[in-house]
Amino acid sequence: MVYTDYKWNAGSSNDNPKITGKPDSTLLNRHEGYEMLYFINRCAYLWGWDENNILPMQRLERIIRERVPSDTRTHGGIREWISRNYPQI
Repeated sequence: MVYTDYKWNAGSSNDNPKITGKPDSTLLNRHEGYEMLYFINRCAYLWGWDENNILPMQRLERIIRERVPSDTRTHGGIREWISRNYPQI
């Protein structure tokens, strides 16, 4: 991950996406490391990216943190915004 200010604690073992297989809600918390990591990996999978090339994933992380409007908060809304505004990634 590019940023070092993430919180890496799930609220409880039932919230952890590594256990549930999905984020704890449809809203993405851009400062929770486990949620961002899950979201970025999921986008990479859906978009058919090479899992060994981390540069596009780091670019995606920066776009999410710096460019996506703060009122765009759902997983689907963020993916859609990125697809519209950054079709080349």
